[in-house]
Amino acid sequence: MADVGVRAARHDDVAAVTSTQIRAWKYGYRDFLPEGPLEQMTGPAAEEMWRRQWDEAIITPPSSRHRVLVAVEQVVLDTDAFPALGPGGIEAAAAMRGAERVVGLASHAPAEDPDLDPTTTAEMLTFLVDPDHVRRGHGSRLLNATVDYLRDDGYHTIVTWVFADNHGPLGFLESAGWGEDGAERVLNMGRPVRMVRLATDIS
Repeated sequence: MADVGVRAARHDDVAAVTSTQIRAWKYGYRDFLPEGPLEQMTGPAAEEMWRRQWDEAIITPPSSRHRVLVAVEQVVLDTDAFPALGPGGIEAAAAMRGAERVVGLASHAPAEDPDLDPTTTAEMLTFLVDPDHVRRGHGSRLLNATVDYLRDDGYHTIVTWVFADNHGPLGFLESAGWGEDGAERVLNMGRPVRMVRLATDIS
């Protein structure tokens, strides 16, 4: 099995973070979001916008409490399996061995909802795993790292907004001790799309 872990995102992760978000949204939201709005969220123009936003979030966050974390796997290559590549190809493959692949991401910040205290409550803004790398523990590692950082920052509670029909993340977070706190919002995406707010106590 490839080495795995979670670390703070770096500038050279921006493209991979953007790609992971787009892939996760296209796969995870296709069954309950209208096709038009989903295409607007994941099309080429939107992808460029997200790339700029991730670049800013990673390189110049508003505060030390705004973070982007990435789940990574080590790229494992068996150079003995590529004899036809020749010496140059073998060297290139060997150089790639040990490189990291971004397979998930999570971001958090002080909570901004008006009913919450941003000094004690944080919001997990993003929590996504690449659809080709689910069920490998990356979600749990991202969640645990998020809790560790926020507990060190002195937070007592974390909230996050989830689409009410996005049953995979809902079930995962509920199994990890999160629960709906009663807040909800309805987005107009050609038809009403409901979101619910989950919360967990980390004090």
